[in-house]
Amino acid sequence: MNEPAEARTFAYGNKKTGTEVHIPLLEKIEQNNHTCGDRAMNIEQIYTGCLAQGAYYITSAGEAVIIDPLREVQPYLDRLQRDGVKLKYIFETHFHADFVSGHLDLSKSTGAPIVYGPLASCEFDAIIARDGQEFHVGQIRIRVLHTPGHTMESTTYLLIDEQGKDHAIFSGDTLFLGDVGRPDLAQKSADMTQEQLAGMLYDSLNAKIIPLADNVIVYPAHGAGSACGKNMMKETVDTLGNQKKMNYALNQPDRESFIRAVTEGLTPPPAYFGANVAMNKKGYESVSAVVSRGLTALGPDEFQAAAEGSGALVLDTRSPAVFCKGFIPQSINIGLSGDFAPWVGALIADVKQPILLVTEPGKEEEAVIRLSRVGFDHVLGHLAGGFDAWKAGGREVDTVERISAGEFAGRFNSGERMVIDVRKENEYAAEHVEDAYSKPLAYLNDWIRDIDPKQHFFLHCAGGYRSMIAASILQARGYHNFSEVDGGFKAIAETAVPRTNFICQSKVLKV
Repeated sequence: MNEPAEARTFAYGNKKTGTEVHIPLLEKIEQNNHTCGDRAMNIEQIYTGCLAQGAYYITSAGEAVIIDPLREVQPYLDRLQRDGVKLKYIFETHFHADFVSGHLDLSKSTGAPIVYGPLASCEFDAIIARDGQEFHVGQIRIRVLHTPGHTMESTTYLLIDEQGKDHAIFSGDTLFLGDVGRPDLAQKSADMTQEQLAGMLYDSLNAKIIPLADNVIVYPAHGAGSACGKNMMKETVDTLGNQKKMNYALNQPDRESFIRAVTEGLTPPPAYFGANVAMNKKGYESVSAVVSRGLTALGPDEFQAAAEGSGALVLDTRSPAVFCKGFIPQSINIGLSGDFAPWVGALIADVKQPILLVTEPGKEEEAVIRLSRVGFDHVLGHLAGGFDAWKAGGREVDTVERISAGEFAGRFNSGERMVIDVRKENEYAAEHVEDAYSKPLAYLNDWIRDIDPKQHFFLHCAGGYRSMIAASILQARGYHNFSEVDGGFKAIAETAVPRTNFICQSKVLKV
């Protein structure tokens, strides 16, 4: 995307490195340069904030590997060419559920083979590695550590440096910082319960990961915000030694305690996860074809005809502050400025749903690419000229009643006390408006049927992003008797509205 890369600095041993590199369409870059004498090994973490996902670009002596690449591969190809290195392998830690990997397009473009760990079964050519198998890349080696539990094929890759020392692990969804991978996603494919998978994960960690040296660096596939875990840290790089000290999952006294700890409090996975796994296993359309189709510009007449004739969902990606002032009736607002792709996946769910886009001018390609990252490939086109073109034609428009926190406070304290809080359960539990109902956005499709259309209510989240998503869906389904609070709970907390951390079970959604 077009926002600048965010560089973080991290330390290990007595060496401190941190640098900023910008790769278009990949939001955040972490780079760790490791040099031994006159030989260099370079590891870069390419972190995509929207998905809380880390891909890895590693080079040594003119050869490269990429681990868990994103769907759009041109930035990788550009980087390989710039560095003058040959891509030797594409490593996948497992079949991802939360995003569509770029392994197929990258392999087709470079000829590099795709590598999975033991027990992987896919419908394209790939190397299915043995546990303990090593791959030579320049002057380093990458050893396969089969670590089932999150999924049956889950694999950690151990990087052994030029001097033969264990340097880093690329742990996929086996080990996160502060957490481990959820063990409930592969129950159907593995024909096992989440408790059985959790036990397998415990065995994997204790046999393959914990015995490694404390100074080994941990590079996980995800960070805070991902639905693949429940307790992840905001940091994205750490030492294994620190994780052994502070990660709750690595500090359970026995196997049964571990199983209880990692299965407790798991929320239902997003509905699109299964479709993404299937795409990663079976294959998918080239991202270039997806983008080309999605960039079809449609005038207002064509756009309206396409919407009516195809059953397409109109997805408006403008900011909540702009959307609320005017939008195409029945369109859904999920802004590019937030966790766009995960919310599309969680709320639209069906990756085959035809979509028509309304964006800010110049944001069309970004929207199509970010949709493709989570498998939503059926974008039919976008509204040429954006919403202004629609409005200029005199067509019907809709609005959302958005009120200030101050107005909300006055009305609430005067007796209007029906409040719906769409934040996550843990946010609600920490503090919420007194008597508010907890109805997380992720479960809107479950609780919307309980809304009384005759009773007015207030709607808020933490800052206004999620509540506007909820507002747009509510209005698209015929619910208009509500007011959305600008600035969300953060703004409400600056008013005299009473707040509490007491949880009344009658006001909590049961999922």
